Amino acid sequence: MAMKSITVNHEICTLCQTCISLCPMGVYEIKEGRITPVNVDLCLVCRACEAACPVEAITIEE
Repeated sequence: MAMKSITVNHEICTLCQTCISLCPMGVYEIKEGRITPVNVDLCLVCRACEAACPVEAITIEE
């Protein structure tokens, strides 16, 4: 199984929480005032969060 990494650019993230509400696997949580990928191993790489982020702050790499 390929390793995947999810990067949230906190410089541009607006905490709109679209990624949290959209993710079917519950990959994201807010920790210390930042959107944080916590369950990266559950990520299906559907890229819904990446596509829906209004400021393009999320990058998923396989």
